[in-house]
Amino acid sequence: MQALYRPFARPVLAVVLATAAVPALAHPGHGLASLASGLTHPLGGLDHLLAMLAVGLFAARQCGSARWLLPAGFVAAMLVGAALSAAGVALPAVEAGIAASVLVLGVLIATLARLPLAAALPLVAAFALLHGHAHHAEIGGGAVFAYTSGFALATAALHLVGFLFARLLPDSPAGRFVLRLGGSAIAGAGAALIGA
Repeated sequence: MQALYRPFARPVLAVVLATAAVPALAHPGHGLASLASGLTHPLGGLDHLLAMLAVGLFAARQCGSARWLLPAGFVAAMLVGAALSAAGVALPAVEAGIAASVLVLGVLIATLARLPLAAALPLVAAFALLHGHAHHAEIGGGAVFAYTSGFALATAALHLVGFLFARLLPDSPAGRFVLRLGGSAIAGAGAALIGA
């Protein structure tokens, strides 16, 4: 049985070590907005990075059209959140909600949950509103459209990475173990972000 889990040892260890690092929020403030700063923004903090990967991981375990509707819905709702921020509309508890998104998505992955689309899409969209609001709130002056396009593309790419990782895992006890372990590590990071 131990030999069954051996091929997954290094990737799992890498995920655990990455999420055990001191949490960094992706909102340190930015200079001028540009496509490059938008592309790198979701990569700059553990909260956004893990949430984006988690959406892909979670979507990969769902059935039918939910596999693409959840990531697409996330990106669309994130752009709505950015537009609300641009319009000066405040949302309550944005940072706490972003941390909660990491925790909740991690728990869903760790439990291998399959939710009906009618429940999963509003949940993912609510989290996306907060992420989009935070992304836009950090814009300095500059090319706002390019910046927004950049963080939307980076988000979609992170969703794809999570999705492909989950889909490449074998549908076996070992593959499910890796997914559960990764979800647990993401949930643990979310809990640490909430407590930070």
